[in-house]
Amino acid sequence: MTRLAARAALGTGLALATLPAYAESNSNPTRRLSMNIIQTDQAPAAIGPYSQAVSRNGLLFISGQLGLDPASGEMADGTEAQTRRALRNLVAILDAAGLTPAHVLKATIYVADMDDFALVNRLYAEVFQPPFPAREVVQAARLPRDGRVEISAIAAE
Repeated sequence: MTRLAARAALGTGLALATLPAYAESNSNPTRRLSMNIIQTDQAPAAIGPYSQAVSRNGLLFISGQLGLDPASGEMADGTEAQTRRALRNLVAILDAAGLTPAHVLKATIYVADMDDFALVNRLYAEVFQPPFPAREVVQAARLPRDGRVEISAIAAE
């Protein structure tokens, strides 16, 4: 049986839940591992079986954010608009966890076309200030919903 402890602030669109997860172990394959689930309506709902973000032991793992509008679920038009929206979604999740871009240790950016690298860098630098987090940019053959950019991050609480 799965236990769920949830805490929500009414009217803020934020939710925090602690869920047991299962970790593989040679001595006990059903040992429970707890993690906090971060959820906000200020970023798009997950489009698959994953959480917007999870935290454990002071680290926050943010799932890849696309250029989706949280209210409509519609994809923004073009690389610039999608990058701006993905970054806003990422910041909204950080905010829901009580963090800021300054807490990000590492980011991963997936782009549909490496020709967009300079544009994405410029927009990224509007959100992240020195000292910059570690990062890689990877060209992906195809992103969900035919997106042009997807950004994930790991932050420290």
